[in-house]
Amino acid sequence: MTKSNEVLIFDTTLRDGEQSPGATMTHDEKLEIAEMLDDMGVDIIEAGFPIASEGDFQAVSEIAKLAKSATICGLSRANYKDIDRCWEAVKHAKSPRIHTFIGTSPLHRAIPNLNMDEMAERIHDTVTHARNLCENVQWSPMDATRTEWDYLCRVVEIAIKAGATTINIPDTVGYTAPVESADLIRNLISTVPGADDVVFATHCHNDLGMATANSLAAVEGGARQIECTINGLGERAGNTALEEVVMALKVRGDIMPYTTKIDTRKIMSISRRVATVSGFAVQFNKAIVGKNAFAHESGIHQDGMLKNRETFEVMKPEDVGLAGTSLPLGKHSGRAALRAKLKELGFDLADNQLNDVFVRFKDLADRKKEVFDDDLMALVYQNDAEDDRLKLKSLRVVCGTDGPQKADMVMEVDGADVETSATGDGPVDATFNAVKAIFAHGARLQLYQVSAVTEGTDAQATVSVRMEEDGRIATGQSADTDTVVASAKAYINALNRLLVRREQSEPGYDVKGVSYKDA
Repeated sequence: MTKSNEVLIFDTTLRDGEQSPGATMTHDEKLEIAEMLDDMGVDIIEAGFPIASEGDFQAVSEIAKLAKSATICGLSRANYKDIDRCWEAVKHAKSPRIHTFIGTSPLHRAIPNLNMDEMAERIHDTVTHARNLCENVQWSPMDATRTEWDYLCRVVEIAIKAGATTINIPDTVGYTAPVESADLIRNLISTVPGADDVVFATHCHNDLGMATANSLAAVEGGARQIECTINGLGERAGNTALEEVVMALKVRGDIMPYTTKIDTRKIMSISRRVATVSGFAVQFNKAIVGKNAFAHESGIHQDGMLKNRETFEVMKPEDVGLAGTSLPLGKHSGRAALRAKLKELGFDLADNQLNDVFVRFKDLADRKKEVFDDDLMALVYQNDAEDDRLKLKSLRVVCGTDGPQKADMVMEVDGADVETSATGDGPVDATFNAVKAIFAHGARLQLYQVSAVTEGTDAQATVSVRMEEDGRIATGQSADTDTVVASAKAYINALNRLLVRREQSEPGYDVKGVSYKDA
């Protein structure tokens, strides 16, 4: 296969990214993220692990049916049952792909207790089976970077002969370094018979902080597909960040003459959305999408930026979907100004969605002197739903230095208002105790995180909450100028999502008219 300079972007946010502890997304959120990935130009979307659960199967199946341009891929282990289930999930896509894998390093061969010959036979049989179902088959030797060279060459050749069209070389534990990453791909292509007829891919983890560097080095070595996630989400230290490799190739085309199909102007929008639905906030100094990525506080830097912003910025904020300057909005601003600003930020809202945001915007503008871009994004991502069983109606917290804090709360439960008072060690603890008093539950709070959306004493606080109940994990998030109110809303939002997951785990639960019993 002739190697062009186009690099395929394979996004695994919905599979590897969602495997991050606590990052589980709802069915509708997966569909939303998949639509955004498709819209921004991602070539291949790994939509999930269909055999893992009925929920994963239904999500992958529906994403496959809805995808407009992207190839939809499902993951499967090296056995017929997994592969058949994967094919059932992706077969309705315009462009389906089966991705099957097995661990090939000495450590990983010990897990299924297979010797080299037994594993080689299984690879041949399962890749052949996958290719008989689907013309587009990807195969991965998990922990490839710690697999013996001769054996890696052997199994890659077997997979190619069995019909694999993409060979992915995973650095599963983030062990390799850039020079090794480039040499590994280069040597496989030059050594393995048939290597020129397939696409080589790279899948890097960030355990040593080198995932982006390793992925770019692999491209230099001949890989033409990068596996990555939005915000670098993923197990342990995460995966290669999509935004980092895409912008590195865009900005440094002088030394890396490779292209992608990604519309980079949509990066910030999807970054914020993934952070919201996953509950994993983006660190402030994160490359490309961090809050401080285009911020300058040093006097020398500010002076240079005023004279020529290229002195301290190697890319334009507009290129990743950020507005170059803030359009001040206040309580006198109307719907037209709000719509224009939101469109500038990458949000094209329907009239009913705009009306909902406009109501919240007016309420916020009455409490703030100026509403900034980040404030607006927080408003758009307010995730209260009309069909939520639990809704906060009112909250009053009394704080003092000589005793416990007290929260007086009214909460709507299944359409009926319930009122209570509770005390606690601090206003947030009292508020959460009030929620428990109104709606008893056994969920455990795993994470409580507060961050300011913008600066100033009137800044909105964004609160993220992660809760666990019987192995089910849900996140909730809310923003408000009152931190305690934001905390209450985030806590209640997480509870609502746990209730939905509890219902979804019941036998026969119906998702979008498709019953699990019939799947």
